[in-house]
Amino acid sequence: MSTLFDLKGKVALVTGGSRGLGYQMVKAFAAHGADTFVTSRKIEACDKVAAEVRAMGRRAATYACNVGNWAELDGLVEAAYREFGRIDILVNNAGSSPLAPSSLDTPESLFDRIVSLNFKGPFRLMSLVGSRMAAGDGGSIINISSAGALRPRPQIAPYAGAKAALNAVTEAFAFEYGPKVRVNTISPGRFLTDVSKAWNEEHKLNATAALQRSGRPEEIMTAALYLASSHSSFTTGSVVRVDGGIA
Repeated sequence: MSTLFDLKGKVALVTGGSRGLGYQMVKAFAAHGADTFVTSRKIEACDKVAAEVRAMGRRAATYACNVGNWAELDGLVEAAYREFGRIDILVNNAGSSPLAPSSLDTPESLFDRIVSLNFKGPFRLMSLVGSRMAAGDGGSIINISSAGALRPRPQIAPYAGAKAALNAVTEAFAFEYGPKVRVNTISPGRFLTDVSKAWNEEHKLNATAALQRSGRPEEIMTAALYLASSHSSFTTGSVVRVDGGIA
């Protein structure tokens, strides 16, 4: 597999890379030869992941950033280019899906926070990094969406809408920055990451899915490696479902 998904000489920037699916992707990219730039709001958590990457023989750097804050993103991108001189793979993974009692009772502050983190921030990062990729050697942008965008439910309406918007602009950016930059989205279903600790057992079982279970975090890796590597050279503007067959 290391030959199939060879990322030697590549640099990956992963938002929300200190835990969950982002952490799994950072480790997978490093295992296949990429250097990584890890960002989240908590620098200590990022530094811990970076130490693991360095122990694997790869370079790693970190930066504390709230992806939902538009003004912080220029600094994030400048820091990554200052450290590595390039970004070949951008993964817009940071996200959050807090529940609301109803659409009527959703406060504006919560709505804005959800949309900023799940849509506005990734939009801005795609603009900042994608434009540089297009002016340089190209690259791959991978957005992490959600099955909620395809099967929205009332309790997550703002989140579902934000992720659906991310799905839509994936194709727009694929056209804007192609042919040198490929832009794709992974649409995960339920995964047993740290957030699943708050789920009840029935929710974890995910019995309505075709595979009748939730995903293991490591099961996101192959899709991410495929889209990051040259083996997806004819795949762009796509939404790749990794959801166990959601119902």
